[in-house]
Amino acid sequence: MLAIFLKTLPFFAIIGLGFWAGRSRFFTAEATAFLTKFVFYFPLSAMLFGFASNLSLTSIFEPRFVAAYLLASFTLYALVLTVARLRGLGWPEGAMEAHAAVSGNTGFLGVPMLVLLLGPAAAGPVMMVLTVDMVIFSSLITLIITGAREGQLRLATLGALGRGLLANPMIVSIVLGFVWSGLALPLPDVVNEFMTLLGAAATPCALFAIGASLAGRKADRLVLAGWISFAKLVIHPGLVAIAALMIFAVDPFAAGVMIAAAALPVAGNVFILAQHYGVAPQRVSTAILISTAVSVLTVSAVIALVGPLVGKL
Repeated sequence: MLAIFLKTLPFFAIIGLGFWAGRSRFFTAEATAFLTKFVFYFPLSAMLFGFASNLSLTSIFEPRFVAAYLLASFTLYALVLTVARLRGLGWPEGAMEAHAAVSGNTGFLGVPMLVLLLGPAAAGPVMMVLTVDMVIFSSLITLIITGAREGQLRLATLGALGRGLLANPMIVSIVLGFVWSGLALPLPDVVNEFMTLLGAAATPCALFAIGASLAGRKADRLVLAGWISFAKLVIHPGLVAIAALMIFAVDPFAAGVMIAAAALPVAGNVFILAQHYGVAPQRVSTAILISTAVSVLTVSAVIALVGPLVGKL
């Protein structure tokens, strides 16, 4: 466990450095926003395209893998939503808590950290988790909130969802990478070197941006945020482990990567959605802060537990 902790510590140390820079105002909120935008559109997209262009969709799209992740995630989603409804919350608030509980920081933290720790073969499973989260659960929260407020779902809502997915650079880069791979087209050396150089900036910049963005958050509704964090960091990977290893018998390596990805803290983009819809933004913000801080220990523990499955560490 100590050895794993020491391997993951540098990643969280960069997050801590970003937090200090934001808290001390060395990095302003505006600077953090631009850094996040830079990572989102350029180095992270280059990294994802590079991974996808060297893989084929058929080689990583395993129905049992997707089924296991969806079963575990929907089970947790239903649990958190039910608890929220029993507390007297409406559908929008309950769905936002459930969305936070199943949506991990896979793009900014999971992809760079797990690929470096578990090896290049982890890229495929991590990207599948990222794609499912973005396509399925980001769409679901929008549909639930819109349907609850308007009393119905309109075609315009579905059209907006489609346009949002097509405008997401992470989805676009993954799809383009798979298309390039499917066409069996070699990347020119100069393009490959450009993408590699740009993608190399993704890991440190993304981690720094996570920390800097956390600096502006204030802890509030600690009990509720603590429940969401517990659901994300402990229950989610536990349910994924049960579904992947006991129900669907997913390949051990892919299962280990999926479990590690499920243990990641609450994704920062959940706050963007919460703020956009005006649904529990402070609660979600606190959950992001708590889960990220605690994940220094919990992610290390989960990676140590899945070590025998992935043959690493």
